[in-house]
Amino acid sequence: MSEASSKKQLKVISNPEDNSFYSGTLPKGCQHCVKGGKLVIFITGLCPQRCFYCPVSEEKFAKDRIFADEWEIKDNEQGDQNLIKEAELIDATGAGITGGDPLTVVDRVCRYIKLLKDRFGQQFHTHLYTPMKLVTEETLKKIFDAGLDEIRFHPDLDDDSMWERIKIATKFDWDIGLEIPCLPDKEKQTKKMIDYAKDFITFINLNELEFSDTAVSHYDLSNKSRNYKTKNDTSYGVEGSAELAREIITYCNEKNYALTVYFCPSRLKDRTQMGNRLKRRAKNVARSTDKITDEGTLIRGVIYLPELKPDFSYREKVKEIKDNEEKSEDIINKLKNVLEEVKITFKKNAIFLDETKFRLITNKSFVKKNQQKLKIMNLMPAIVEEYPTADSLELEIDFL
Repeated sequence: MSEASSKKQLKVISNPEDNSFYSGTLPKGCQHCVKGGKLVIFITGLCPQRCFYCPVSEEKFAKDRIFADEWEIKDNEQGDQNLIKEAELIDATGAGITGGDPLTVVDRVCRYIKLLKDRFGQQFHTHLYTPMKLVTEETLKKIFDAGLDEIRFHPDLDDDSMWERIKIATKFDWDIGLEIPCLPDKEKQTKKMIDYAKDFITFINLNELEFSDTAVSHYDLSNKSRNYKTKNDTSYGVEGSAELAREIITYCNEKNYALTVYFCPSRLKDRTQMGNRLKRRAKNVARSTDKITDEGTLIRGVIYLPELKPDFSYREKVKEIKDNEEKSEDIINKLKNVLEEVKITFKKNAIFLDETKFRLITNKSFVKKNQQKLKIMNLMPAIVEEYPTADSLELEIDFL
């Protein structure tokens, strides 16, 4: 009996709460992710690849922008400090480095890995996603020496000319895997890739294919010739993606491949991963006046200046002020004066100036009780539910 045929088939483990399933042992990067402990570093939008299913937005793709979760940071000392701050705010236990292709800015990748390991210890887990075009032994050695724990390759299913580069990664002592969207019409190509890579990797992650609102020119998922459609009226997930993932698990088991195969659905990303990360951040950023919901969002009383009342152009107005130092200083000084006036008028100290979004924050009951007096003061009181993220994305605004 051959070694392969003697291997025990792996049990398929399903989670009905988020529709994920896998066989084998969950990759370490994923273990940190599902608990909400993974810092997502979008390290650049630059990428030599043009995948037709790429969901990266036109605001990020092909632009050298950096985000630590939702926090846009700069490639400088202050940006490094903000990266560490975001990791602290979510009590991060690991980081996933993505893009674009991180290998376009390999020195930045190395700096961030070292920065995180120096601050949180060598046990802080780091993994990186990359297509194949920039993979060389020299580049992989750089990121390995910097401390990368896990690398995830994103091969082109329709072009096997670069698949051999996966083998280069076996020269280094780290975890190696593949991560691709599960394309319903690419069963044959997916199996061919796994057949090739099985001896070089320990896991393959199959992401549920999703439609995206991106407007980048190469995005072509909606092309009628592909015949992709959503699996139901309330989902962006593509019909047949999950079904192919189950077929791939069956295929690997029947072949006795010693691989973990993990299907990561959109629901897991939206509910489990994001939800757990929000809860971790909320408990660290919530003010004494905030209420944290079961979902990890914040409910707060907010007082706006009339000229900065949220509407469809609110984010643009805030950005315009931030980009103009003189305007920003004027608005902040005005808010400071308003803050003092409100504190004196209502004999209340638990009111805070939010210099990021140019507003005052307090509790829900205060603005509700004093809405008429605040309006007489030419202020706009509201009850707001928003994410505890760096961008404080509003989910609901109830003007009183």
